[in-house]
Amino acid sequence: MAKGRSEFVKWMGPTLEALRELDGSGKPREVVDLIAEKSGISDKKLEETLKSGQTRFYNQVHWARQYLVWEGLLDSSTRGVWTLTPKGFETSLNESDSRNIFLKWVKIHADARKKDDDSDSSVTADTESVDEEWDDVLLELLRKVTPEGFERICARLLRESGFEKVTVTGRTKDGGIDGIGILQVNPFVTFKVLFQCKRYKGSVSRAQVGDFRNAMIGRADKGIILTTGTFTMDARREAERDGAPPVELVDAVKLVELFRKMELGLKPKTIYEVDHAFFAPFLSK
Repeated sequence: MAKGRSEFVKWMGPTLEALRELDGSGKPREVVDLIAEKSGISDKKLEETLKSGQTRFYNQVHWARQYLVWEGLLDSSTRGVWTLTPKGFETSLNESDSRNIFLKWVKIHADARKKDDDSDSSVTADTESVDEEWDDVLLELLRKVTPEGFERICARLLRESGFEKVTVTGRTKDGGIDGIGILQVNPFVTFKVLFQCKRYKGSVSRAQVGDFRNAMIGRADKGIILTTGTFTMDARREAERDGAPPVELVDAVKLVELFRKMELGLKPKTIYEVDHAFFAPFLSK
């Protein structure tokens, strides 16, 4: 296989192993982080990004997951949880096995394209490009709005997500705090939350997370940093540091997913596409 294309194949086996260690299911970020830990992926490698703002490694593991779904080893649910099927629980893959799965499904989709003469049903194995065009358009727009506009958009997103009394402070010299909100978990539990908005294309550093936390100590129960970029691995570790007030990190990928979930700034369309993977086991050999 050409270098740079289909590189995700090597993560099929580790994805199954990670999910078994997680008792059969896990959130995407949880699975990706476990694979990275078990495989000894360097921070530098984990922080490489694509034009879309998504990290390259995260993108590769997602492609591995897609082929495992087609092969019937993972559940096809789109509810944000990756789950092993009974077959997946019993299956282990080396890189040769994974390559065979990849080639099998490339052929299935190529044959389907020839029959349908419909290029829209094509599947690309190039992890350099993600065909979710609306993701890229949304992210590009978010990076073009003014800093103040991005703060207001984030405030709207928090309101749509269940926060109350959301206010953009807009004050300078406030430790990077851009706003405040209240989240009522249930009638007995309420959190005061401070948030910071970073309209970035690059990465938010550990120091920036630490500075934000220092500014929020004694003023809120929790903090949130929202960015159109990414977070370095050191920044993620700082956000989760034991004994320190928790800071939630919302990167470009998670931000886009929240916009999709809330249908904020997006007009949903229903489009049906034939699922060739479903019919493949029933076709004549």
